[in-house]
Amino acid sequence: MASTHQIYKLMIIAILFLSFTLTSLAENAELASVPQCISGPHASFCSNSKELTKLKIIAIFSILVASIIGVSLPLFTQGVPALGPDRDIFVIVKALASGVILATGYMHVLPDSFYDLNSPCLPRNPWKKFPFTTFIAMLSALMTLMVDSYAMSWHKKRMLKSQANIVETLENGSNELEKENGVIVADREDAKSQLIRHQVIAQVLELGIIVHFVVIGLAMGASDNKCTIRSLIAALCFHQLFEGMGLGGCILQAQYGKKTSWTMVVFFSVTTPLGIVLGMLLQTVYSPTSPTALIVVGVLNACSAGLLNYMALVNLLGADFLGPKLQGNMKLQTMAYVAVFLGAGGMSLMAKWA
Repeated sequence: MASTHQIYKLMIIAILFLSFTLTSLAENAELASVPQCISGPHASFCSNSKELTKLKIIAIFSILVASIIGVSLPLFTQGVPALGPDRDIFVIVKALASGVILATGYMHVLPDSFYDLNSPCLPRNPWKKFPFTTFIAMLSALMTLMVDSYAMSWHKKRMLKSQANIVETLENGSNELEKENGVIVADREDAKSQLIRHQVIAQVLELGIIVHFVVIGLAMGASDNKCTIRSLIAALCFHQLFEGMGLGGCILQAQYGKKTSWTMVVFFSVTTPLGIVLGMLLQTVYSPTSPTALIVVGVLNACSAGLLNYMALVNLLGADFLGPKLQGNMKLQTMAYVAVFLGAGGMSLMAKWA
């Protein structure tokens, strides 16, 4: 997987480079005094330092627990035959979680990026003259496709080389046992290719989710508005629980070793709580309405939106609904669609509060 990891590194470097490039544009721009950037008349009512700290501590622990439960649940149930990846119930739960991930990208992350990059605190030129959010989301989706494509091409090249050796062996002898062994090895290569596919999906999906959750945690920790935080806690717990279930299902299908699986679980679970802690530490120097903060957060949200939308539609929903299991069972396919709409609908409803 060395080549795959190199592609991930290049993707992260490209995202950071884009963020810093756009940040420098904001810092070099001449900003006029904009009254909309000043706190509103209800700021004092929603600002209470003691209650804010208490709410943020509650948020840290409640989100951590919800995250651990969501992402760990598929891994803990892998020993239960009725809940295995080849069972109907697993397909339905995964469809529900995939709907949550899809709605997260479209209903939460993308609007947040629009809000940040179209803020009145940013200069009209260039931010109001070009749709940066959709442009960055498009590039992010294409870069995710590149990671997907190059990783699978590299592994398929290795698989074809192995199959060529099998053919050569069969051509050198007509023994029936050799043919049988050749078929077995070819089947194993196909299974290995599918497994590698699941591993790539799990890693890329976790990357997109972590980027999004760092931004959420940082913004929540730095917020001085208790009215916003109070409504965010319940919404984010729901968010983390079901998105964690989607990621946990992908990790289970990837069949990682215990060390890798639980490392991914830990990274997913602690990302938002650590982001909240970091935001609380930076609260005195971090201003959510500063041009630098708006641009960096807006760019990262757009990158995350493009990645999550691609992963949800292509690698999760598309792969499952166009795959042989659902294509061969109309009843299961209908139940899975109901689950998708329930997940997407529930997460869309959460956009009212978060």
